Amino acid sequence: MLVNPRRITLRVNGLNHMVTVEPRESLLDVLRKQLGLTGAKKGCDMGSCGACTVMVDGKSRLSCLTLAVSVEGMDIVTVEGLSRGELDPLQEAFVRNDALQCGFCTPGQVMSAKFLLDIIPKPSVEEVKYYMSGNICRCGAYPKIIRAVLDAAGEVKRNG
Repeated sequence: MLVNPRRITLRVNGLNHMVTVEPRESLLDVLRKQLGLTGAKKGCDMGSCGACTVMVDGKSRLSCLTLAVSVEGMDIVTVEGLSRGELDPLQEAFVRNDALQCGFCTPGQVMSAKFLLDIIPKPSVEEVKYYMSGNICRCGAYPKIIRAVLDAAGEVKRNG
């Protein structure tokens, strides 16, 4: 039974979704449980690992720390929203550079990298390390992740 249920509209990956949520319910739980978008992962559920990173109005957000009611009417993009039938150049760069092992952190890594490349299209290695520092990879694929982000920066430049 929901406590103080509230009906809200979330705009996720370009589509409006009417959902019923509790005021305390996280965006991550709504995305995964109600909308079936399981790209964002529940790693630590405390905002420490970055596995749940999504974009909200063009900024990276930890969906485990974001209340669903607080983002009503905002534009939410999950890793699923990056590709529409084919991989986004950033996702292709992650594959090309083998920038994953178990893959659990990859969606959050990709979304943090997307935010970085949106604000700094041609980042330095130091900028990549700084902006990606909130994302933990337990497999230790950091050098390949950095290489993938830098590669994607080249892809973005070549493609437009």
